[in-house]
Amino acid sequence: MNIHIIKSKQKDMRYATLGDWYFDVVGDLVIEVAVDDLSEDHQNLIALHELIEALLCRKRDITQSSVDIFDIDYGEKEGEPGDQPTAPYRKEHRFAMLIEHLMAHELGVEGYGTVT
Repeated sequence: MNIHIIKSKQKDMRYATLGDWYFDVVGDLVIEVAVDDLSEDHQNLIALHELIEALLCRKRDITQSSVDIFDIDYGEKEGEPGDQPTAPYRKEHRFAMLIEHLMAHELGVEGYGTVT
C-alpha cells in the first residue's frame, strides 16, 4: 500500500471537512487535507491525524464506508463527528487526536484546540 497526501481547497474535497481519508481503487491510502487559511503546520497535523485514524480503522476492520456514511450524515453540526459516542471509529479518532495534539505541542503550535 502506498500513502498519498493531497492538499486541496475544501470546496474540492468529497465533503465539508478539513481532513479526509479513503482507499483508492488500487488499495492505496489517500489522505486529503484542506489548505484554506491553514498554516503548513496545521495542514501536516491534520494529515498525521488522518493517517493514524485510517491505519487504526483498517487494522480493526472498521470500513471506510462506515466512516464515510457516519461523517456525511453528521453534516456540519457542532464538533467533530468522530467525537460522538455513536461514531463507529470513535476510539481510533480520539487516539489520532491525542497524537495530533502532542505533535502540535512539539511543533510549538500555540492554541491548537482542546482535547475533551
